[in-house]
Amino acid sequence: MSHKRIPKRKAAFAAGTVVALGAAAILLPNANASQDGSSNDAAAVAPKPLKATDASDLASQLQKLLGDAFAGSYYDADSRQLVVNVTAGNTSVVVQAKQAGAKVRVVDNSLTELAAGAKTLKDRATIPGTSWAVDPRTNKILVTADSTVTGAKWNTLESTVKSLGSDMATIKKSAGTFKTFVSGGDAIFGGGARCSLGFNVTAGDGSPAFLTAGHCGVAAEQWSDSETGQPIATVDQATFPGNGDFALVKYDDPATQAPSEVNVGGGQTVAIQQAADAEVGSQVFRMGSTTGLADGQVLALDATVNYPEGTVTGLIQTNVCAEPGDSGGSLFTQDGSAIGLTSGGSGDCTVGGETFFQPVTTALQAVGATLGAGDAAGGAGGDQAGGGDAGAGAGDEAGAGQEAGAGGDASASPGDEAGAGQEVGGEQAGGDVIGGQDTGNGQDAGNGQDAGNGQDAGNGTGDAGQSHN
Repeated sequence: MSHKRIPKRKAAFAAGTVVALGAAAILLPNANASQDGSSNDAAAVAPKPLKATDASDLASQLQKLLGDAFAGSYYDADSRQLVVNVTAGNTSVVVQAKQAGAKVRVVDNSLTELAAGAKTLKDRATIPGTSWAVDPRTNKILVTADSTVTGAKWNTLESTVKSLGSDMATIKKSAGTFKTFVSGGDAIFGGGARCSLGFNVTAGDGSPAFLTAGHCGVAAEQWSDSETGQPIATVDQATFPGNGDFALVKYDDPATQAPSEVNVGGGQTVAIQQAADAEVGSQVFRMGSTTGLADGQVLALDATVNYPEGTVTGLIQTNVCAEPGDSGGSLFTQDGSAIGLTSGGSGDCTVGGETFFQPVTTALQAVGATLGAGDAAGGAGGDQAGGGDAGAGAGDEAGAGQEAGAGGDASASPGDEAGAGQEVGGEQAGGDVIGGQDTGNGQDAGNGQDAGNGQDAGNGTGDAGQSHN
């Protein structure tokens, strides 16, 4: 008999109450916000205003169209425009990019040259406590060193960066220490470790499962939804360190109903409509079992992070704060796109710092899972998002024509807004439109505190159960 797990208690907004409230003020009232329209005639001569997720779709299309001339892109949140970098001497592709609705910037460094610089860093300066990623806003490699990189290690890193040239890479120091955030979504517990559930998915064999961080998956095989409860799920696949930080964990009960939503606290949820790629400059929200809801901006893509446990590649770099226990937690957008899983970083939600996330699209592809429950789908790149088709007619903005929404056909007629299919959300929760249905019966969790970095959560005075979002 099918059932949905009912939480004993909702995960608490532990140390991040103030941060959570600030993020909620941005996220919740605006979940139904849609893209500004612009006529096709105007779009041919001026950049189009776009939502961040639609900008990501357009960037992917232009990368294929422009080929080697494409040198990265980012989202200008103030103007709501996609900025595309194009290498010098490519006049024809500049016209193509502008006609597609992007703002074009001519830059010196190609993606091939930047990739060669990153390889040099890998070969000469793979030092624990360092990271590097391409920053399309500066058209350079951003190299970061945490507080443990001193003496000979710092000299090696600095000399390697200098060898690339001042126009190729920059280096900065971070006050914190790069570490994974084991100690979210909601809290999950296994083997003395505490992590956070990322997104519910359907495994390749049709069974209900969820994604979390790979370093959580290698820390324990079985996971519970409360610190003292019985296991409810078992790790099926885990990658860490190496080419990513993600794990597929299958629910032990095959009848478990695993809704495609993120619990943002206070009895409210955000419906997850699709999986999408991150775009530099876009606003994102993170939910974790330690610090609750926080928001920030994507800073760089394809980041390499040298954790003490080993090197992890292909991550998203952001300025969204996180703390131990948030590992594996959901990174998503206001309109309900699943973006990433919390991996690690430096700092905390008091002083800030760098935080890295595993892209959801690559994790889904690697484990052979689809986003959500039942017949929901979440293909790489955000091409699939739910139950019904969302056909797009001529004149649609970039991003339309994807499968969108959960359940029901939502055909878009000519001229519809990008990412159409259905309006995000639809129900009110506590008076705020949040892009999902209200969870109901959500109670505050006990004061469970994490001991950080793979240690026992300890001193928890109440269960931290969840509805498995």
